[in-house]
Amino acid sequence: MTAAWAEVIGDPVAQSKSPVIHGHWLEALGIEGDFLKTRVEPPALGSFFAGRRARPDWRGCSVTIPHKLAVIPHLDALDPSATATGAVNCVRRDGPRLIGANTDVEGVAAALEGWSGGKAVLIGAGGAARAALEALRRLGAGPVAIIARDRTAGSDLLGRFRLAGEVHSFAEAGQATIGARLIINASPLGMKGMAGMPGTVLDALAKVEDDARVFDMVYAPVETELLRRAGSMSLGAVTGLTMLVGQARAAFGWFFGAEPPKAGDDALMRALGA
Repeated sequence: MTAAWAEVIGDPVAQSKSPVIHGHWLEALGIEGDFLKTRVEPPALGSFFAGRRARPDWRGCSVTIPHKLAVIPHLDALDPSATATGAVNCVRRDGPRLIGANTDVEGVAAALEGWSGGKAVLIGAGGAARAALEALRRLGAGPVAIIARDRTAGSDLLGRFRLAGEVHSFAEAGQATIGARLIINASPLGMKGMAGMPGTVLDALAKVEDDARVFDMVYAPVETELLRRAGSMSLGAVTGLTMLVGQARAAFGWFFGAEPPKAGDDALMRALGA
């Protein structure tokens, strides 16, 4: 019998550290299996899933940018986590069916552990932003200011998650961050190979509360310019690795039928470059 395997798909995907995480757990548990990374360009999503359906040893895939919304029409069903967010970061096989799920919410919750609430600022209005907003809704956060290029998309998200707040352009970042106790970057800005975080946002950190936390979902590089600026101001800084590991835990169980161990997390973080 061929060993089970799964993968992460995206475009780009070279920066993904998911194979390191899943490989660490596979080795720790002595499970014969593999976890790969595969670049899938948007026009190829349909043929990709058609091909994977024919592979019984394929257990599913993690989904990263830009596919978290685009994968949905190619799936047979969504579980409640994906329905709540309207985005998918994990596809699991259920017999002949492919089920979309969203474990990013758990990943965001792990990154926000211990945060006591208040005004939050969210950068971005794509698939990752939806997971952040669902986590904020569950935490009772508010108000929420969204910084996005597309104001309509930002307004639609606030309405979808029934959160009080407003939408700002990047030029208005200084207004958005006044009194904020949390900043979340849910965009690819600052990621290796992508555009950097605009200076207007970096400078806007001067307007947040002294006890504010800054969480950047970007994990390549681990220390982004946004986190460096936060650190220089003695603000709490949380890297994207916390979310990455948090969201991977549920996915690993679906892919390989076992709960990943928490023992050895320090070694895993070192392997990830933390």
